[in-house]
Amino acid sequence: MRLKISARKSDLARLQAYMVGEALQSKYPGTEIEYRFKESLGDINLTDPLWKIPEKGVFTQDFYSELVNGETDMVVHSWKDLPTEAKPDTEIVATLPRADQRDLLLVRKDALANIRQDRTIRIFSSSPRRAYNLEDFLKTHLPLRLEKVEFENVRGNIPTRIRKLLESDSAHGLILAKAALDRLLTAPHAEFKETRELLRFYMNQMEWMVLPLSINPNAAAQGALAVEVASNRKDIRDLVTGINHAETFKAAQKERDILASFGGGCHQKIGIAVLSRPFGELSFLRGETDHGQVLREKSLLTPRSPPKLTASLLWSESSSAVRSPLAVEIPSAATALFVSRSEAWPDHANASNFQGLIWAAGLKTWKKLSDKGIWVHGCSDGLGEAESTSLETLAGKALNWFKLSHQDGYHGNLPVIGTYELQLIEDLPDFNKFEFFFWNSGSQFLQALEQKPELATKLHASGPGNTHEIIRERLKKNKSFDPSKLFVFLDIEDWRTQCTKN
Repeated sequence: MRLKISARKSDLARLQAYMVGEALQSKYPGTEIEYRFKESLGDINLTDPLWKIPEKGVFTQDFYSELVNGETDMVVHSWKDLPTEAKPDTEIVATLPRADQRDLLLVRKDALANIRQDRTIRIFSSSPRRAYNLEDFLKTHLPLRLEKVEFENVRGNIPTRIRKLLESDSAHGLILAKAALDRLLTAPHAEFKETRELLRFYMNQMEWMVLPLSINPNAAAQGALAVEVASNRKDIRDLVTGINHAETFKAAQKERDILASFGGGCHQKIGIAVLSRPFGELSFLRGETDHGQVLREKSLLTPRSPPKLTASLLWSESSSAVRSPLAVEIPSAATALFVSRSEAWPDHANASNFQGLIWAAGLKTWKKLSDKGIWVHGCSDGLGEAESTSLETLAGKALNWFKLSHQDGYHGNLPVIGTYELQLIEDLPDFNKFEFFFWNSGSQFLQALEQKPELATKLHASGPGNTHEIIRERLKKNKSFDPSKLFVFLDIEDWRTQCTKN
């Protein structure tokens, strides 16, 4: 069997075509692949921002006639580059497992002093979505005391954009899709060796941070590939669907459908991220429509709908526990730290001199660390330490992770450095008056259950992450516990909104 696969000529496009071809050869041994690469309109016009180019599908439309005329069997695209409108005579039939869908901020190390002095950062990005969603966030979460964030247009492939940043007299930073950089840095083919080495050289001159999806949701389908075939080629469709990654296809298509409902197009200031997790399907939608509608939505769809009760039957744990710092040292073997909360950061010389990567549990922790002047490389968006950081490629090495938490903290996936002692609330209320409980601390739940064993028969909820795991593991040991009485919500506000009866 011989197949023809078409794609753009850029390094990333060729690499993605090879990924699809190799997946097909693995699925169907003996298959021969002929690759066909050419430039698209978007590759030729490098002057205008994409959203100003009137033609739709500037990176993809040029391949349409090849498919329809039978000159090629399939075209491999970055799915985010495709218009949301369906095209006659062709269809997207498959994708591969999604790469990291988040955006990445690069900042030149040699520009940090000027940024701090001027309290202004100028960032290369031609995306209205990024500019709209990130301006306020960067002012508060970059540890540079910023007063102004400015965006400048830039075009070109990944190495070109980074080179333009390093050569610029005005720009300090660049935002790009993390998936693209990750793929190029790990491309195994010999023809990409020079690109890999060049990008690694560039990265050594950068500080960087992975931008959170809750603030800056990705462009629809970012990080996912799309395999397009002619609608009348059932033989090719049947072959290609054999390598389809269904979970990625479902999430990417849902993001595109949501964007299409607002008009679609790269001119839109809209980001939409759909994530499949063991506890449910998450989605983040942020931006502004062409008609001025501000979008600020986040949701978690779980297999079971929670009950609705009167407010008097709901109880949430307060945050009045006392945290006393402990004198500890960061192990010399640590190359990456997961900070469970800002109070877990030890304020002494050993910590301030830490040269590794720093990852925050959520946005509040990130903000407080930034206020201390600490550069944070990203966060888990409050989804727990099991949420993948995917930092090894950027770091260029395996990472030795430790978690900063209280001395009796839940170990989970990471070894714990106990940086403070947690003194729990002793004076607990009469829990008999309540039916549904929301917990912020697994330790507080364990103490309450020990004092009030009847809690095992009640309804319980928490955010995703370690607290949920602690509650679930402990209640599983109780014969009277019904698993259907344990729920996950995005946060306490989400719990109150969904569970309070009007």
